[in-house]
Amino acid sequence: MSLRINDIAPDFTAETTQGTIHFHDWIGDSWAVLFSHPKDFTPVCTTELGAVAGLERQFAERGAKVIGLSVDPVDSHGKWATDIEDVSGFKVNYPIIGDPELKIAKLYDMLAAEEGDSCEGRTPANNAPVRTVFIIGPDKRIKLLFAYPMTTGRNFDEIIRVLDSMQLTAKHKVATPANWKQGDDVIITGAVSDEEAGKIFPGFKTIKPYLRTTSQPK
Repeated sequence: MSLRINDIAPDFTAETTQGTIHFHDWIGDSWAVLFSHPKDFTPVCTTELGAVAGLERQFAERGAKVIGLSVDPVDSHGKWATDIEDVSGFKVNYPIIGDPELKIAKLYDMLAAEEGDSCEGRTPANNAPVRTVFIIGPDKRIKLLFAYPMTTGRNFDEIIRVLDSMQLTAKHKVATPANWKQGDDVIITGAVSDEEAGKIFPGFKTIKPYLRTTSQPK
């Protein structure tokens, strides 16, 4: 079955560059960003892992943990981390999951069941679908998923922007408009009547009967 937003993120036990983890236990009460890669020592992925290393503090400030996955063994990840630091200037301090038997890639519907059970002999092209980002909430449900082509590096500033939006809208009865960023006006959800909106969001603006905006809640 395909994974969808609001599905429970499949739990698993795996070896990582920081030891064995039980995924749901590792998430704990945090948000989590799981981003996957088709193979170690690939150029675009090298830049992506470095970019995340440079943004790790920003994720932490938002109560979010980051974890990578690549369809190769953990010992290969450790060697790759040296290249990532050389290229980006940032040390990889977050865990990277080893998935040499393709179990997690299949569990997360990135590879089909008939794709075999070993990373040996596989090329990045064989593993092309393993370029997905999942944001998972503290309730262990999938809040977002992005799938990227191999030739397009992921925009992790956008992933932080989406995380900001989801955390804001989880706490307040608002949604965020196109291209929203921190500090911009937000949309009052349809679940809030005009009378209630006047109390919660004094001075709100009515653009259309179904589109009301207000300043970003603190």
